[in-house]
Amino acid sequence: MNIKQFFPILDWLPNYKKKWLKGDLNAGLTVGIMLIPQGIAYAMIAGLPPIYGLYTAMIPPLVYAFFGTSRQLAVGPVAMDSLIVATGVATLADIGTENFIEFAILLATMMGIFQILFGVLHLGFLVNFLSKPVISGFTSAASLIIGLNQLKHLLGINIHRNNKIQNLVIEAVSHLKEINWITATIGIGSIITIVLFKKYLKKIPAALVVVVLGIVIVKLFHLEQYSVKIVGEIPKGLPEFKMPVFDKEVMIKLFPISLTLAFIAFLEAISVAKAIEVKHNNYKVIPNQELIALGMSNFIGSFFQTYPGTGGFSRTAVSDQEGANTPLFGVISSIILGLTLMFLTPLFYYLPKAVLAAIIMVAVFGLLDFRVPKQLLNYSKRDLIILNSTLIVTATIGIKEGIITGVILSIGMLIYKTTKPHVAILGQVPGTHFYRNRKRFKNVLIDEDILIVRFDAQLHFANTTYFKDKLQEFAEYKGDKLKLLIIDGESLNNLDSSAIYALDEIINYFNNKNVDIVFTGLKGPVRDTLKKSGLIHKIGDDNCFMSIQEAVDCYKNNCMEKPKKMKFKEYIKQTND
Repeated sequence: MNIKQFFPILDWLPNYKKKWLKGDLNAGLTVGIMLIPQGIAYAMIAGLPPIYGLYTAMIPPLVYAFFGTSRQLAVGPVAMDSLIVATGVATLADIGTENFIEFAILLATMMGIFQILFGVLHLGFLVNFLSKPVISGFTSAASLIIGLNQLKHLLGINIHRNNKIQNLVIEAVSHLKEINWITATIGIGSIITIVLFKKYLKKIPAALVVVVLGIVIVKLFHLEQYSVKIVGEIPKGLPEFKMPVFDKEVMIKLFPISLTLAFIAFLEAISVAKAIEVKHNNYKVIPNQELIALGMSNFIGSFFQTYPGTGGFSRTAVSDQEGANTPLFGVISSIILGLTLMFLTPLFYYLPKAVLAAIIMVAVFGLLDFRVPKQLLNYSKRDLIILNSTLIVTATIGIKEGIITGVILSIGMLIYKTTKPHVAILGQVPGTHFYRNRKRFKNVLIDEDILIVRFDAQLHFANTTYFKDKLQEFAEYKGDKLKLLIIDGESLNNLDSSAIYALDEIINYFNNKNVDIVFTGLKGPVRDTLKKSGLIHKIGDDNCFMSIQEAVDCYKNNCMEKPKKMKFKEYIKQTND
């Protein structure tokens, strides 16, 4: 591997241009300021003390700057991964305990190792098993769970953390009489302020505004004395190097959640990185290197007490808007976090948790995906079933169960489509040499004694029976008038052994019915397989044509038994692709 491929910083740093600094500086300052309240808020989602959110906001961007290929991706804590951390680790330790913190940090180590391995082994393609409907359903469900879990802090009521939406709703309704109206006013007011700022004052960081206002109001009016929950003391100082606690039994139990996180985090990061890459032409995002970069960010970060993080949607959009040109902006944002940890943590003592809940709720409800379900309703009911099933299972049973359900349904649908692909009877478009599906082109010409079939898939063990059944069904429809079967092979790219045996059976079946069978448009790999298997001798060199029209003309000119058409060897020579 080229060292620049493993360390992309060696590519952009030596070629750094002075004019890039302004954009990187603006983006770094803005993202760094954003990360302060986000780090604290997302640590709350993960069930961790605020300081660990700030650590995760500081270390991973530094590491990513060395290994990442995206020049605008803002790495750090995110809402969805924080929820998965809370869900997975809560089964092993009580939230907020020392063990819980240790396990969350260990989870980052394991997740990082998985991502590095996937990147080195070029396994980034595995993320394709998380289809768009699965991700959409999972994201929407996770957003609802995260948002409803914040009602406790937003309204000042006693709701236990839960990852099942029905339990959250029932408990919230049962405690509505206990609302702390001062807390609720701060929380709802913060939501309104953030929404208004995002709509009318986009340049100003709304989260920072409500954080400052919240701190000032609570301190000025001593609202903590009226049961308004505040963040309290946040330890001062930079994160120290500390080995994660490696416990074999715990690692075995964290294995499935770390594997899930590795995929989900990569998918989040690569999707936003690719979306931003389209706007730029001076670099290319490399998925497998991104896996390594994210893995190193989590792995190295875990030795400085970070929990799992990845590229954030909103922060990356902001970095791009502010003119980030290189990952140097991430280094600058880390410096902002470092200065905050060294000097500014006492300022957040009076920060009301209702403000953090408001920041979280606005962020996650922005992830609710209504567009994809509407689109699927119009053109893919099967994918809509996958989306809704993933959403419902995730929201009512659990995150792992929801993802597994979605993946199984996606693979199931794929298998179903593979075993029963589209098969078309073709007819001639009047006045042309084109042959098209009779169901789509109503005016096509179809001869009573000729059956032309196109199989729109690869022919393999999973669909050979379906293919044979369809041919026999079409032949029965034609009846005794059928004299010629033309199989259009343009959609076939290769044949497995089951396909060869199936074609042999098909040839025997139609020969016994005195029906000639010919093939058209066969590609090179298919012709090679027919030749190696010896089936071409049974088909006959003279029964392979370049086009459907040639086969039809030959039949109508009564030349099936005459050497007037192109021989198979000549056909191979002229169409060698």
